[in-house]
Amino acid sequence: MDVIVLGGGLMGTASAYFLARRGARVTLIERNRIGTGATVASFGNIRRTGRHLSQLPLAHRSLRLWNEAEKMLGRDVEFRATGHIRLIFDDGSLADMRAYAEAARAWGLYLEELTSRDIHARFPGLGPGAIAASFSPHDGSGNPRLIAPAFADAARRLGVEIVEGAEVAAIRHKGPDFLVTTSKGSFTAECLLNTAGAWGARIAAQFGEEVPLDARGPQMGVTEPLPYRVPPVVGIWTRDKDHGAYLRQVERGNIVFGGAAERVAVDLDPGHAVADPTRLTTQLRAVARLLPAIAQVAVIRTWSGCEGYVRDMLPVMGRSMTTPGLFHAFGFSGHGFQLGPGVGDAMAELIATGCCETPLDDFRIDRFGRAV
Repeated sequence: MDVIVLGGGLMGTASAYFLARRGARVTLIERNRIGTGATVASFGNIRRTGRHLSQLPLAHRSLRLWNEAEKMLGRDVEFRATGHIRLIFDDGSLADMRAYAEAARAWGLYLEELTSRDIHARFPGLGPGAIAASFSPHDGSGNPRLIAPAFADAARRLGVEIVEGAEVAAIRHKGPDFLVTTSKGSFTAECLLNTAGAWGARIAAQFGEEVPLDARGPQMGVTEPLPYRVPPVVGIWTRDKDHGAYLRQVERGNIVFGGAAERVAVDLDPGHAVADPTRLTTQLRAVARLLPAIAQVAVIRTWSGCEGYVRDMLPVMGRSMTTPGLFHAFGFSGHGFQLGPGVGDAMAELIATGCCETPLDDFRIDRFGRAV
């Protein structure tokens, strides 16, 4: 079986790798360099807490693969299961957390509720005003700069052809095959997997499948290195987007942070997202609520990246409803990093066998038409 994968981010490289493990002959086409899109702009959060419940089976599948990543890929991608804590500062958010935790148990996610005393005993320096928190001990973080290249290199070792710097000029479905014409030549295959991220909706539209997707860029930043004292990823339970900050400290000491800043609109041509320095003061104020010590350190870099946000904030995954042999996995709405390995494994299973053990029905591309 021949498969063309469009898009060389985490979803595309993981899919190519797992397809090759199943014996498929795969060509991956990327318009830039591997892992330079939304993947490398990611915060690196590997969390299940707070996800839409229908995503949890996929998130569990992915977490198992994150735990195997170093052995599977032959290199350390800095996955660390240091836990994920979400702080709570008001009674309404505490009620939201408890309701979510109760619902999530049926989906196999078990959250520990921490008191204010627990937080300060186990994680000194975090959220001095927090009244409670949830804690998921098996989640953590990974390095966005390492994971897609690691999957790509592992895929190459299995025979995957990876074509970088290839602008796609045309895609045609001719008889049983797809013909993809690019600036670096033409490629044919019986299956086409669309993992083109924010550009994925454009590809789907060529086959009569409309997806309400906006391209937006988050605002991320990183501080100078400090002594390593904050092992877990830190977030917050809140309905107030102005307070929705998050942070993690890498082992080298730098604190990576994001959230609490409106995502900027991105023009897909050329698709470059730029951080807005005027938003940094407000953002840091929200981050300091989680970790007051950050107010005393220097921010050394800010960045953004082009992400695709679907109207209902759920990804598009599964087979095309209009075109045999076409499959989609895009629109992860800023929370796809944790899902990446699971997405690749699930899509490879679906393409190779025609079915998938992980339920994907909520992510079908025709859900928007059905809603109308």
